[in-house]
Formats: sequence, structure tokens, C-alpha cells
Amino acid sequence: MLQTVMSSSPADEVTLVERAAQSDPDAIASLYDRYAPKIYSYIYHRLNDPLLAEDLTGQVFLRMLEALRSERGWHSSFSGWLFRIAHNLLIDHYRRRSQAGFVDIEDTPHLPAHNADPYQVAVAHLESRALLEALHQLTEDQAQVITLRFLEGYSIQEVATLMAKSEGAIKALQYRAVNNLRRLLMGEEPV
Repeated sequence: MLQTVMSSSPADEVTLVERAAQSDPDAIASLYDRYAPKIYSYIYHRLNDPLLAEDLTGQVFLRMLEALRSERGWHSSFSGWLFRIAHNLLIDHYRRRSQAGFVDIEDTPHLPAHNADPYQVAVAHLESRALLEALHQLTEDQAQVITLRFLEGYSIQEVATLMAKSEGAIKALQYRAVNNLRRLLMGEEPV
């Protein structure tokens, strides 16, 4: 799917976005179908909560439509702009969550067993929780690079486009992020 997103002609994308700004339901649906799975996956890998990821993905597209209708659209990469909206929504979510002093039982992530060994399911959950907690201790840019590169499978070039940075900057961020992530998972302080 990423190849489709990245290789669609800019003229086609511009036309779709212009039509979406005019409330064309087919254009809106096409943009959603084209980008929603990757946006959802990006958010899910940062939260590990499928329901919240669905909600935030919907909010990304609502904000996209609001911005397009008020002529505050993207300036360079449309997909990068969508990921920036998703990134900002994640930051807002973390801020709101850090202000809360409790967790409602209904907000806990679902842990399906799928007829698997409960011990293995619990170990996998704890490992993913440890990775998620370590990701939260990285800088926002480092966590975003780790998520896009290793959880989403984007190339260095694609991440550079999505984050509006040079490939060299992405390589440096990735190096620091992997090093810090390794240190955090080993119980050491990041540098």
C-alpha cells in the first residue's frame, strides 16, 4: 500500500484533495481508503489500543477536512501532513493522559487469548508494554522514527518525506533512537 501512496502522481493527489475540500464524498472516501490504514497502524503502534487508534484515526481525517475547508491545507507532502496531524493528536492524548490520576477499567487494552497459552500471551503483553513504555521515554522525533521505520516498515527516504527532514537527519535520529531504546530496555539511562 505504501508504494501506492508514495507513487501516486502528485497531480492526482492534488485533484483528490481539491475535490475533498469541496466536500466531494468520493474524493474524501478515496483519500481515506488510501491513507487510513497507515495512519491507523502508526497510531496503534504508539498506543497499543485498537479502539483508541480507530478514534484518533477518525479525528485525523476530521481535522484534515476542517483544515482543507478553511484553506489551511498542507504545504509539501500530503501524507507527511496527515502523519503530522496524527503525531499532534498523539501528543495531545499523552498530555491529557498524564493529567489524569487514574485509569478506568474500560480504558485498559483488550488482551485476547486466541486459544493460546495464557503464559505466552502474558509474556508477549509484558514485552510489548515494556517496549511501549521505553518508546514513551524517547524524544517525540526519536519515537516517531522508530515507529515509522521498524513498526510501519517505511524506508529512510519515506520517513524523511513524512517527517519533512533530510535522509541524513533521519539516519542520525534513528541511530540515537535505537541506542536509547536499547539502553532503556536494559534498564540503563538514555544518552
